Amino acid sequence: MNDLVLMRKNLFRKPVRTVLLIVSILIAFLIFCVMGSFTRSINDFNALPNRMVTVSKINFTESLPIAHYDKIAGTQGVAAATHLNWFGGYYQDPVKGFMPVFAVDPDSYFTVYKEDLQIPEAQREAFFKDRTAMLAAQPVAERYGWKVGQHIPLNSNIFSQADGRRVWDFTLVGTIPTPPGSSQTGSVLIHYDYFNDTITFGHDRIGWVPFLTTGADQNGKVAAAIDARFANSADETATQDEAEFNKGFAAQLGNIALVVSLVVSAAFAAILLIVGTTMTLAVRERTREVGVMKSLGFSSPRVLRMVLGESLLLAFLGAGLGVAAAAGVLAVIPAASGGAAPPIHFDPQMAGWSALIALALGLVTGIAPALSAYRLRIVDALGRR
Repeated sequence: MNDLVLMRKNLFRKPVRTVLLIVSILIAFLIFCVMGSFTRSINDFNALPNRMVTVSKINFTESLPIAHYDKIAGTQGVAAATHLNWFGGYYQDPVKGFMPVFAVDPDSYFTVYKEDLQIPEAQREAFFKDRTAMLAAQPVAERYGWKVGQHIPLNSNIFSQADGRRVWDFTLVGTIPTPPGSSQTGSVLIHYDYFNDTITFGHDRIGWVPFLTTGADQNGKVAAAIDARFANSADETATQDEAEFNKGFAAQLGNIALVVSLVVSAAFAAILLIVGTTMTLAVRERTREVGVMKSLGFSSPRVLRMVLGESLLLAFLGAGLGVAAAAGVLAVIPAASGGAAPPIHFDPQMAGWSALIALALGLVTGIAPALSAYRLRIVDALGRR
Protein backbone atom coordinates (compact mmCIF):
# COMPACT_ATOMS: atom_id res chain seq x y z
CA MET A 1 0.00 0.00 0.00
CA ASN A 2 1.59 3.28 -1.13
CA ASP A 3 1.19 6.76 0.35
CA LEU A 4 -1.42 7.82 -2.23
CA VAL A 5 -3.71 4.96 -1.21
CA LEU A 6 -3.25 5.84 2.44
CA MET A 7 -4.08 9.48 1.74
CA ARG A 8 -7.23 8.50 -0.15
CA LYS A 9 -8.38 6.15 2.61
CA ASN A 10 -7.69 8.71 5.31
CA LEU A 11 -9.53 11.38 3.35
CA PHE A 12 -12.65 9.24 2.92
CA ARG A 13 -12.67 7.62 6.34
CA LYS A 14 -15.68 9.85 7.07
CA PRO A 15 -17.41 9.87 3.66
CA VAL A 16 -20.25 12.23 4.52
CA ARG A 17 -17.92 14.92 5.83
CA THR A 18 -15.58 14.56 2.86
CA VAL A 19 -18.38 14.65 0.30
CA LEU A 20 -19.79 17.81 1.87
CA LEU A 21 -16.37 19.45 1.72
CA ILE A 22 -15.95 18.44 -1.93
CA VAL A 23 -19.39 19.84 -2.77
CA SER A 24 -18.49 23.12 -1.04
CA ILE A 25 -15.28 23.43 -3.04
CA LEU A 26 -17.10 22.36 -6.21
CA ILE A 27 -19.62 25.20 -5.82
CA ALA A 28 -16.88 27.76 -5.27
CA PHE A 29 -15.02 26.70 -8.44
CA LEU A 30 -18.28 26.45 -10.39
CA ILE A 31 -19.04 30.10 -9.54
CA PHE A 32 -15.47 31.12 -10.34
CA CYS A 33 -15.39 29.44 -13.77
CA VAL A 34 -18.89 30.46 -14.85
CA MET A 35 -18.52 34.10 -13.88
CA GLY A 36 -14.95 34.31 -15.18
CA SER A 37 -15.98 32.83 -18.54
CA PHE A 38 -19.00 35.14 -18.68
CA THR A 39 -16.83 38.20 -18.06
CA ARG A 40 -14.53 37.20 -20.90
CA SER A 41 -17.30 36.22 -23.30
CA ILE A 42 -19.30 39.44 -23.11
CA ASN A 43 -16.27 41.26 -24.53
CA ASP A 44 -15.43 38.52 -27.03
CA PHE A 45 -16.95 40.07 -30.16
CA ASN A 46 -14.97 40.45 -33.34
CA ALA A 47 -14.20 44.16 -33.61
CA LEU A 48 -12.64 45.66 -36.72
CA PRO A 49 -9.79 48.05 -35.88
CA ASN A 50 -11.24 50.68 -38.25
CA ARG A 51 -14.89 50.31 -37.22
CA MET A 52 -16.08 53.04 -34.85
CA VAL A 53 -19.34 54.06 -33.24
CA THR A 54 -20.83 57.48 -32.51
CA VAL A 55 -23.40 57.72 -29.72
CA SER A 56 -24.98 60.46 -27.63
CA LYS A 57 -22.52 62.02 -25.21
CA ILE A 58 -25.11 61.62 -22.44
CA ASN A 59 -25.56 57.87 -22.83
CA PHE A 60 -25.87 55.43 -25.69
CA THR A 61 -29.54 54.95 -24.74
CA GLU A 62 -30.20 58.59 -25.76
CA SER A 63 -31.15 59.03 -29.40
CA LEU A 64 -29.60 61.33 -32.00
CA PRO A 65 -31.23 63.20 -34.90
CA ILE A 66 -30.88 61.38 -38.19
CA ALA A 67 -29.26 64.52 -39.61
CA HIS A 68 -26.19 63.57 -37.57
CA TYR A 69 -25.85 60.44 -39.67
CA ASP A 70 -25.50 62.37 -42.93
CA LYS A 71 -22.91 64.70 -41.41
CA ILE A 72 -20.91 61.81 -39.93
CA ALA A 73 -20.99 59.92 -43.25
CA GLY A 74 -19.61 63.02 -44.97
CA THR A 75 -16.75 63.53 -42.50
CA GLN A 76 -13.29 63.27 -44.01
CA GLY A 77 -11.78 59.87 -43.20
CA VAL A 78 -15.13 58.04 -43.00
CA ALA A 79 -15.32 55.31 -45.64
CA ALA A 80 -18.86 54.08 -44.93
CA ALA A 81 -21.47 54.67 -42.23
CA THR A 82 -24.80 53.23 -41.13
CA HIS A 83 -27.26 53.76 -38.31
CA LEU A 84 -29.25 51.60 -35.89
CA ASN A 85 -32.22 52.10 -33.64
CA TRP A 86 -33.13 49.93 -30.65
CA PHE A 87 -36.63 48.51 -31.10
CA GLY A 88 -37.06 46.99 -27.65
CA GLY A 89 -38.50 43.84 -29.15
CA TYR A 90 -39.81 40.59 -27.82
CA TYR A 91 -41.71 37.61 -29.17
CA GLN A 92 -44.87 36.62 -27.25
CA ASP A 93 -43.36 36.92 -23.76
CA PRO A 94 -41.61 40.17 -22.69
CA VAL A 95 -39.11 38.27 -20.52
CA LYS A 96 -38.56 34.88 -22.12
CA GLY A 97 -39.06 36.24 -25.63
CA PHE A 98 -36.76 39.27 -25.35
CA MET A 99 -34.32 39.76 -28.23
CA PRO A 100 -32.08 42.54 -29.57
CA VAL A 101 -34.16 43.92 -32.48
CA PHE A 102 -32.48 46.67 -34.50
CA ALA A 103 -34.06 48.96 -37.07
CA VAL A 104 -31.40 49.41 -39.76
CA ASP A 105 -30.82 50.87 -43.19
CA PRO A 106 -30.18 47.69 -45.25
CA ASP A 107 -27.78 49.09 -47.87
CA SER A 108 -25.41 50.86 -45.50
CA TYR A 109 -25.71 48.23 -42.76
CA PHE A 110 -24.59 45.45 -45.08
CA THR A 111 -21.64 47.60 -46.12
CA VAL A 112 -20.40 48.33 -42.60
CA TYR A 113 -21.03 44.79 -41.28
CA LYS A 114 -20.43 42.73 -44.40
CA GLU A 115 -17.98 40.36 -42.64
CA ASP A 116 -20.72 39.16 -40.28
CA LEU A 117 -23.59 39.09 -42.77
CA GLN A 118 -22.75 36.10 -44.91
CA ILE A 119 -26.21 35.08 -46.08
CA PRO A 120 -27.44 33.74 -49.45
CA GLU A 121 -27.90 36.37 -52.14
CA ALA A 122 -31.59 35.54 -52.53
CA GLN A 123 -32.23 36.22 -48.83
CA ARG A 124 -30.23 39.42 -49.02
CA GLU A 125 -32.25 40.68 -51.97
CA ALA A 126 -35.53 39.73 -50.30
CA PHE A 127 -34.56 41.77 -47.25
CA PHE A 128 -33.65 44.78 -49.38
CA LYS A 129 -36.91 44.76 -51.38
CA ASP A 130 -39.58 44.29 -48.69
CA ARG A 131 -40.01 46.97 -46.00
CA THR A 132 -41.65 44.45 -43.69
CA ALA A 133 -38.86 41.89 -44.17
CA MET A 134 -36.87 40.64 -41.20
CA LEU A 135 -33.56 38.81 -40.73
CA ALA A 136 -32.85 36.81 -37.59
CA ALA A 137 -29.73 35.18 -36.19
CA GLN A 138 -29.92 31.42 -36.82
CA PRO A 139 -30.04 30.43 -33.12
CA VAL A 140 -32.96 32.82 -32.56
CA ALA A 141 -34.94 31.36 -35.47
CA GLU A 142 -34.17 27.82 -34.30
CA ARG A 143 -35.25 28.61 -30.74
CA TYR A 144 -38.72 29.71 -31.80
CA GLY A 145 -39.05 27.34 -34.73
CA TRP A 146 -39.26 30.16 -37.26
CA LYS A 147 -39.05 29.25 -40.96
CA VAL A 148 -38.08 31.48 -43.88
CA GLY A 149 -41.26 32.92 -45.36
CA GLN A 150 -43.16 32.82 -42.06
CA HIS A 151 -45.00 35.92 -40.81
CA ILE A 152 -43.69 36.88 -37.36
CA PRO A 153 -45.43 39.33 -34.98
CA LEU A 154 -42.91 41.22 -32.82
CA ASN A 155 -43.86 43.36 -29.84
CA SER A 156 -42.06 46.45 -28.62
CA ASN A 157 -41.88 47.47 -24.98
CA ILE A 158 -40.85 51.01 -26.01
CA PHE A 159 -42.70 52.08 -29.14
CA SER A 160 -46.31 51.97 -30.31
CA GLN A 161 -48.13 52.52 -33.60
CA ALA A 162 -50.72 55.18 -34.41
CA ASP A 163 -53.59 52.83 -33.56
CA GLY A 164 -52.08 52.12 -30.14
CA ARG A 165 -50.84 48.65 -31.02
CA ARG A 166 -47.37 47.60 -29.93
CA VAL A 167 -47.17 44.72 -32.37
CA TRP A 168 -45.50 44.87 -35.79
CA ASP A 169 -45.89 42.12 -38.39
CA PHE A 170 -42.76 41.02 -40.22
CA THR A 171 -41.85 38.34 -42.75
CA LEU A 172 -38.76 36.29 -42.01
CA VAL A 173 -36.79 36.28 -45.28
CA GLY A 174 -33.50 34.83 -44.04
CA THR A 175 -31.29 33.79 -41.15
CA ILE A 176 -27.83 35.04 -40.19
CA PRO A 177 -25.08 32.55 -39.25
CA THR A 178 -23.47 33.66 -35.98
CA PRO A 179 -20.16 31.90 -35.30
CA PRO A 180 -18.39 32.75 -32.01
CA GLY A 181 -17.52 36.44 -31.89
CA SER A 182 -20.07 37.51 -34.49
CA SER A 183 -21.40 41.04 -34.05
CA GLN A 184 -24.84 39.72 -35.06
CA THR A 185 -25.20 37.26 -32.18
CA GLY A 186 -28.83 37.19 -31.11
CA SER A 187 -29.75 40.00 -33.49
CA VAL A 188 -33.00 40.53 -35.37
CA LEU A 189 -32.89 43.14 -38.16
CA ILE A 190 -35.85 45.15 -39.47
CA HIS A 191 -36.16 48.15 -41.81
CA TYR A 192 -35.62 51.58 -40.30
CA ASP A 193 -37.90 53.29 -42.85
CA TYR A 194 -40.83 51.03 -41.98
CA PHE A 195 -40.15 51.47 -38.27
CA ASN A 196 -39.79 55.26 -38.55
CA ASP A 197 -43.02 55.65 -40.54
CA THR A 198 -45.16 53.71 -38.05
CA ILE A 199 -44.00 54.85 -34.61
CA THR A 200 -45.88 57.53 -32.65
CA PHE A 201 -42.83 59.29 -31.22
CA GLY A 202 -39.10 59.53 -31.89
CA HIS A 203 -39.48 60.19 -35.62
CA ASP A 204 -36.24 60.76 -37.51
CA ARG A 205 -34.16 59.80 -34.48
CA ILE A 206 -31.53 57.08 -34.40
CA GLY A 207 -29.74 55.19 -31.66
CA TRP A 208 -26.12 55.22 -32.80
CA VAL A 209 -23.95 55.48 -35.90
CA PRO A 210 -21.38 52.76 -36.65
CA PHE A 211 -18.91 53.61 -39.40
CA LEU A 212 -15.70 52.49 -41.08
CA THR A 213 -12.71 54.79 -41.31
CA THR A 214 -10.27 54.74 -44.18
CA GLY A 215 -7.72 53.20 -41.81
CA ALA A 216 -7.21 52.49 -38.13
CA ASP A 217 -4.50 55.16 -38.03
CA GLN A 218 -7.22 57.72 -38.81
CA ASN A 219 -9.50 56.73 -35.92
CA GLY A 220 -8.39 59.37 -33.44
CA LYS A 221 -8.50 62.18 -35.99
CA VAL A 222 -11.95 61.18 -37.28
CA ALA A 223 -13.39 60.79 -33.76
CA ALA A 224 -12.11 64.22 -32.74
CA ALA A 225 -13.53 65.81 -35.90
CA ILE A 226 -16.99 64.28 -35.41
CA ASP A 227 -17.28 65.16 -31.73
CA ALA A 228 -15.98 68.69 -32.35
CA ARG A 229 -18.61 69.17 -35.06
CA PHE A 230 -21.46 68.54 -32.62
CA ALA A 231 -19.89 70.17 -29.57
CA ASN A 232 -22.17 72.65 -27.78
CA SER A 233 -25.15 71.46 -29.84
CA ALA A 234 -28.39 70.06 -28.45
CA ASP A 235 -27.14 66.56 -29.27
CA GLU A 236 -23.45 66.27 -28.45
CA THR A 237 -21.70 63.04 -29.37
CA ALA A 238 -19.05 60.66 -28.13
CA THR A 239 -17.13 58.61 -30.70
CA GLN A 240 -15.10 55.53 -29.86
CA ASP A 241 -13.80 52.42 -31.51
CA GLU A 242 -16.04 49.36 -31.66
CA ALA A 243 -14.17 47.41 -28.98
CA GLU A 244 -14.67 50.22 -26.46
CA PHE A 245 -18.31 50.57 -27.45
CA ASN A 246 -18.89 46.84 -26.84
CA LYS A 247 -17.30 47.13 -23.40
CA GLY A 248 -19.52 50.09 -22.60
CA PHE A 249 -22.58 48.19 -23.78
CA ALA A 250 -21.64 45.25 -21.56
CA ALA A 251 -20.99 47.61 -18.65
CA GLN A 252 -24.71 48.38 -18.60
CA LEU A 253 -25.07 44.98 -16.97
CA GLY A 254 -23.04 46.34 -14.07
CA ASN A 255 -19.40 46.19 -13.07
CA ILE A 256 -19.03 42.50 -13.89
CA ALA A 257 -15.36 42.36 -12.92
CA LEU A 258 -16.11 43.78 -9.47
CA VAL A 259 -19.05 41.42 -8.97
CA VAL A 260 -16.91 38.44 -9.96
CA SER A 261 -14.13 39.49 -7.60
CA LEU A 262 -16.45 40.01 -4.63
CA VAL A 263 -18.46 36.82 -5.11
CA VAL A 264 -15.45 34.62 -5.78
CA SER A 265 -13.45 36.14 -2.90
CA ALA A 266 -16.32 35.57 -0.48
CA ALA A 267 -16.77 31.99 -1.67
CA PHE A 268 -13.10 31.10 -1.32
CA ALA A 269 -12.74 32.85 2.03
CA ALA A 270 -15.59 30.72 3.38
CA ILE A 271 -14.13 27.56 1.87
CA LEU A 272 -10.70 28.37 3.27
CA LEU A 273 -12.15 28.67 6.75
CA ILE A 274 -14.25 25.49 6.49
CA VAL A 275 -11.61 23.25 4.95
CA GLY A 276 -8.80 24.56 7.16
CA THR A 277 -10.80 23.98 10.34
CA THR A 278 -11.96 20.54 9.20
CA MET A 279 -8.45 19.39 8.26
CA THR A 280 -7.13 20.53 11.65
CA LEU A 281 -9.85 18.59 13.45
CA ALA A 282 -9.28 15.53 11.25
CA VAL A 283 -5.59 15.41 12.16
CA ARG A 284 -6.34 15.89 15.85
CA GLU A 285 -8.75 12.94 15.67
CA ARG A 286 -5.90 10.80 14.34
CA THR A 287 -3.25 11.87 16.83
CA ARG A 288 -2.72 8.34 18.19
CA GLU A 289 -2.63 6.95 14.64
CA VAL A 290 0.10 9.42 13.73
CA GLY A 291 2.06 8.24 16.78
CA VAL A 292 1.63 4.59 15.71
CA MET A 293 2.76 5.42 12.16
CA LYS A 294 5.89 7.12 13.46
CA SER A 295 6.62 4.21 15.76
CA LEU A 296 6.36 1.88 12.75
CA GLY A 297 9.00 3.85 10.88
CA PHE A 298 7.12 6.62 9.12
CA SER A 299 9.41 9.64 9.26
CA SER A 300 8.11 13.05 10.25
CA PRO A 301 8.68 14.50 6.72
CA ARG A 302 6.71 11.56 5.25
CA VAL A 303 3.82 12.16 7.66
CA LEU A 304 3.89 15.86 6.77
CA ARG A 305 3.69 15.02 3.04
CA MET A 306 0.78 12.65 3.61
CA VAL A 307 -1.28 15.16 5.61
CA LEU A 308 -0.51 17.91 3.11
CA GLY A 309 -1.32 15.48 0.32
CA GLU A 310 -4.79 14.85 1.79
CA SER A 311 -5.50 18.57 1.72
CA LEU A 312 -4.26 18.90 -1.85
CA LEU A 313 -6.23 15.84 -2.96
CA LEU A 314 -9.40 17.31 -1.45
CA ALA A 315 -8.82 20.69 -3.13
CA PHE A 316 -8.09 19.21 -6.56
CA LEU A 317 -11.05 16.82 -6.40
CA GLY A 318 -13.42 19.69 -5.64
CA ALA A 319 -11.79 21.99 -8.20
CA GLY A 320 -11.83 19.35 -10.95
CA LEU A 321 -15.51 18.61 -10.41
CA GLY A 322 -16.27 22.34 -10.26
CA VAL A 323 -14.50 23.00 -13.57
CA ALA A 324 -16.34 20.08 -15.21
CA ALA A 325 -19.67 21.35 -13.86
CA ALA A 326 -18.95 24.86 -15.15
CA ALA A 327 -18.12 23.53 -18.61
CA GLY A 328 -21.41 21.62 -18.61
CA VAL A 329 -23.46 24.62 -17.47
CA LEU A 330 -21.88 26.93 -20.05
CA ALA A 331 -22.46 24.36 -22.80
CA VAL A 332 -26.24 24.53 -22.33
CA ILE A 333 -26.53 28.34 -22.03
CA PRO A 334 -26.59 29.01 -25.82
CA ALA A 335 -29.43 26.54 -26.29
CA ALA A 336 -31.31 27.91 -23.29
CA SER A 337 -31.03 31.53 -24.49
CA GLY A 338 -31.79 30.73 -28.10
CA GLY A 339 -28.82 32.83 -29.18
CA ALA A 340 -30.22 35.98 -27.56
CA ALA A 341 -27.34 36.12 -25.07
CA PRO A 342 -23.70 36.75 -25.94
CA PRO A 343 -21.86 33.56 -26.95
CA ILE A 344 -21.00 32.38 -23.44
CA HIS A 345 -18.45 29.60 -23.67
CA PHE A 346 -16.06 27.98 -21.23
CA ASP A 347 -12.75 29.79 -21.16
CA PRO A 348 -9.87 27.24 -21.08
CA GLN A 349 -7.83 29.71 -19.06
CA MET A 350 -10.26 29.15 -16.19
CA ALA A 351 -9.01 25.56 -15.91
CA GLY A 352 -5.44 26.78 -15.50
CA TRP A 353 -6.41 29.39 -12.93
CA SER A 354 -8.50 26.81 -11.09
CA ALA A 355 -5.51 24.47 -10.84
CA LEU A 356 -3.38 27.25 -9.36
CA ILE A 357 -6.09 28.26 -6.90
CA ALA A 358 -6.65 24.61 -5.90
CA LEU A 359 -2.91 24.26 -5.27
CA ALA A 360 -2.90 27.39 -3.10
CA LEU A 361 -6.08 26.27 -1.32
CA GLY A 362 -4.63 22.85 -0.58
CA LEU A 363 -1.35 24.26 0.71
CA VAL A 364 -2.93 26.96 2.88
CA THR A 365 -5.52 24.67 4.45
CA GLY A 366 -3.11 21.77 4.89
CA ILE A 367 0.07 23.41 6.08
CA ALA A 368 -1.02 23.98 9.71
CA PRO A 369 -2.27 20.41 10.41
CA ALA A 370 0.69 19.00 8.46
CA LEU A 371 3.19 20.90 10.59
CA SER A 372 1.31 19.84 13.70
CA ALA A 373 1.65 16.17 12.68
CA TYR A 374 5.30 16.75 11.75
CA ARG A 375 6.18 18.13 15.18
CA LEU A 376 4.16 15.58 17.13
CA ARG A 377 6.38 13.30 19.27
CA ILE A 378 5.55 9.61 19.53
CA VAL A 379 5.29 9.67 23.33
CA ASP A 380 2.91 12.65 23.25
CA ALA A 381 0.82 11.12 20.50
CA LEU A 382 0.39 7.74 22.21
CA GLY A 383 -0.23 9.36 25.56
CA ARG A 384 -2.97 11.67 24.32
CA ARG A 385 -6.55 10.56 24.85
